[in-house]
Amino acid sequence: MTRPSVFPLPPNRTIGIVGGGQLGRMAALAAARLGYRCHILTPEPESPAGQVSAGVTLGDYEDPAALAEFASAVDVITFEFENVSAAGLDLLAALKPVRPAPSVLRTSQDRIAEKSFLNGAGAPTAPWRRVASRADLDRAAAALGLPAVLKTTRLGYDGKGQSLVTGPQALDEAFASLAPKPLVLEGFVDFACEISVIAARGEDGRAVAFDVVENRHRHHILDLTLAPAPITEETAEEARAIALRVAEALDLVGLIAVEMFVTRDGGVLVNEIAPRPHNSGHWTIDACPVSQFELFVRAVAGLPLPLPTRHSDAVMKNLVGPEETALWPEILAAPGLIPHLYGKQEARPGRKMGHVTRLFPRGALPGPFGIAAALGPLAARADRLEETVEIPLVPVG
Repeated sequence: MTRPSVFPLPPNRTIGIVGGGQLGRMAALAAARLGYRCHILTPEPESPAGQVSAGVTLGDYEDPAALAEFASAVDVITFEFENVSAAGLDLLAALKPVRPAPSVLRTSQDRIAEKSFLNGAGAPTAPWRRVASRADLDRAAAALGLPAVLKTTRLGYDGKGQSLVTGPQALDEAFASLAPKPLVLEGFVDFACEISVIAARGEDGRAVAFDVVENRHRHHILDLTLAPAPITEETAEEARAIALRVAEALDLVGLIAVEMFVTRDGGVLVNEIAPRPHNSGHWTIDACPVSQFELFVRAVAGLPLPLPTRHSDAVMKNLVGPEETALWPEILAAPGLIPHLYGKQEARPGRKMGHVTRLFPRGALPGPFGIAAALGPLAARADRLEETVEIPLVPVG
């Protein structure tokens, strides 16, 4: 039996979000602005998303009883990070609409499935090989050359689940240290910078994308996002086209972040995809009339998708671990810094606790010294500010 459509979702209905992290928190705040309630499924008491939502179901992502209770309280379901259960989403999809579909989550959860999909969709990636055995690794290293990066196929993020293999002597240790198998060996990319594009696509097939941003990492964790990315318009257009192509090929209904490398000759290679709001899109909350989180909610709820625009250039700086969280009083006192804290109970090393955004007039994103000065108390914590992108630079208006 076909369920009657509830879309576009009327005001005062409830959006169910699987996952209770900061992305769910900011999505719930955006949903409230559009007149919706949110209900969170999470195993974590006092989760960031649960603190600002109308309801919470505490339970495991694969517990049938918890899933049924959660589904009974909502009108449509989405998820806010990838490390949830695709099988659990299948159970939910039998009860309520799930957007994006569980098949999209499955593709993004597994690097082999992800890279195979991307290549099949015409999205270029770094060369890669599947590695199921030690002999496979030798063959892959011979084909791709070293250095290369050996990665787990699942559950890797913020630098976890991967090992840089610099020479043949490191193959044994890298293979033994990573589990479960199979693994993926990726050819090393000597890139000029890392960028990302966030795109939204509705049920009617209309898709839109934000401006391309540059992402700078520290200890494998996103440190700074610069909006717009200081790349040529030609490269930016290629990146946006790739992101929209990926959304179309997935038949996505929702939001997706496509992370990419820009090579030193200006080419673009896709690194990975994330079918949900993304850390590199946080700047849109303050620099755009419609943020990534509002576009996410609009797509999930079946509302029209406006063309994303920005009224300002922006720098987003993550607040990671106890060291940067300790600067909160100085951040609040610093002129021009827009603070966002996620409500997490414990500031552990490497944990994202919040972020700040600094806005600049459109077309006036400063150079490294200007960014450092604008970040005030966080300037000393911002990594790689002295570096510039070694490709022809044309401001993106």
